[in-house]
Formats: sequence, structure tokens, C-alpha cells
Amino acid sequence: MTDRSGRRIVAVVVTFNRLGMLQRQLARLAEVPELDEVLVVDNASTDGTGAWLRTQPVTAELLTENTGGAGGFSLGLERAVERGADLVWLMDDDGLPERDCLALLLERDDLDFWGPAVLAAQDPSRLCFPIRLPGGTRVVHDMASVERAAQDGIIRGVLIPFNGVLVTRDLVERIGVPRAEFFIWGDDVEYLWRAEAAGARIATVVAAHVLHPATDDLGTPMMFGRTTYNHSPSDLKHYCMARNNTVNLRRYRGWPHVLMFWVKTLWFYTLTRRVPRRLPLSARAACAGLRGDFTGHRKYLA
Repeated sequence: MTDRSGRRIVAVVVTFNRLGMLQRQLARLAEVPELDEVLVVDNASTDGTGAWLRTQPVTAELLTENTGGAGGFSLGLERAVERGADLVWLMDDDGLPERDCLALLLERDDLDFWGPAVLAAQDPSRLCFPIRLPGGTRVVHDMASVERAAQDGIIRGVLIPFNGVLVTRDLVERIGVPRAEFFIWGDDVEYLWRAEAAGARIATVVAAHVLHPATDDLGTPMMFGRTTYNHSPSDLKHYCMARNNTVNLRRYRGWPHVLMFWVKTLWFYTLTRRVPRRLPLSARAACAGLRGDFTGHRKYLA
């Protein structure tokens, strides 16, 4: 069915080797009456995901190679628009939207790119990903702080893609799709900043919720608690983060922000969490990003 305004809504789910989580998520999406179609992009999973999807009442794009979350969302968003979507609901396979999440998001018709609060599955009173509130440098980690900061039920200018976010067809036609070459990490930020640069109306609807497994290393405090760093134990994730963050900051924020990111990386891996081998890896990634080389992550693929 279409929503009350007659818009066609397509959910796009990107998955890779998490069949159990995907099954749970698709069971939840089957309970969401506002959806017209569910489109799943499978990044060449090896755990039987493709065979299972062939038996399900969803549209499946079964890729022959792993293109990462960036490639999956790029293709999925393109396909959804081709299939007539007016609104596309984007999510990874490990998030679980609450049953009324989409309905609450659809109450807003004055936004272009908007989504729910993303809560830690282990403790829904906490945010899965810390957010910086608009108008300052304050970073919050709990849902109570988000609710206090909301105005008219939303926090404008704040969004955590791609965890249950809605994007309009009009915005996609204006700014395109995520950068597939990013593979993972930073493609969501790039798309958000690209939308901001295009004047998109962006917000988090605090009453709408998605549960997502929390990772303790995200937003690790550093510099005596004055800032945080997104550490990952995975060399693949860190390489992509260092490369793609350098590219994003250079394009959208300028060289001072690039230099501060490099200073933070140096500080973090020499003082906050001593992992000296991460420094040359970070340097290679940053230089690759500045050269426009998006192939280096392949050496870290299992």
C-alpha cells in the first residue's frame, strides 16, 4: 500500500553474511503496513543468504562480489528510484526498527532526509552512536538528552544514516546516490554532507526508534575528554575510515579539519590507545584518499 499522501515507499536493506539478523529484520518489515516493497541488496554473502532470499516475497539484488555498505546502498537507492519509489527507507541488516517507526517518520511531510533515534540494543536508554547537538560542541550519549534537546519532536540538522532513514525521490534526483567506491565507513557522512550542501531539510524524529547493536569503541573519549575518536579493532574498517574521512573533510570542511583529524589520529594511537602500527596504515589510507585511490582496502578483505 502507499501512504496516505499516495507516496510509494520502498525499504532498501543491505546485507552481508548476517542471515539470522536479516531474517529477524525482514520479519519486522513484514509487519509494517506502510511499505510497498522491500528491496534487499546481498553483498555476495557466503552463509546461504542468497538462496534464502530466493524463497522470500522481497525483491533481491544478489551481487557476485562484496561492494561494501557503500556499494550496496548506492545500488539499492538507484534501483528503488527506478522502481518508482517516492520515498526510500534505508537500513543495514543489523538494525531493528520498532513497529511504529515508519509511521512516526511519515507524520513529517516537511523534510527531505530524516530518520529515527538509533538506540543501543543492549540498553535502549542509550544512543548507539553519540551525536553532537546543533549549535555547539556538546556530544550526547543518552536518549534523555536527545529528548530534552528536541524542538517540535525533532532535532534539525542531525541524522544517523543509514539506520532507518527516509530520503525523498526529489533529493536523490538532485544529489545522486552514495559513493560506491567508499566501500564502508564515511559513505553515510558524505551523503549527509552532500545533502546539507544542497539545502536539504534534515532531522531526527526522536519518537521514532531503531535498535542497533552498540560498539563500545565508537566515540572513545580522548584529549582529556574534550573530544572522541571512532576506533575500530578492524584494520579494514580503520583504513576505510582514515581514507574516507580525509576525503570528506577535505571536500566539505577544509584543510584545518583534515589536519585536526590527523592530529587526533596521531594522539589516539600514541597516547590514548597505543597501537603504533595504526599510524603508517592511517597515513597510507589518507594519502590514497587524497590521490583518489579507492582500491587499497581490498588487501584487508578476508
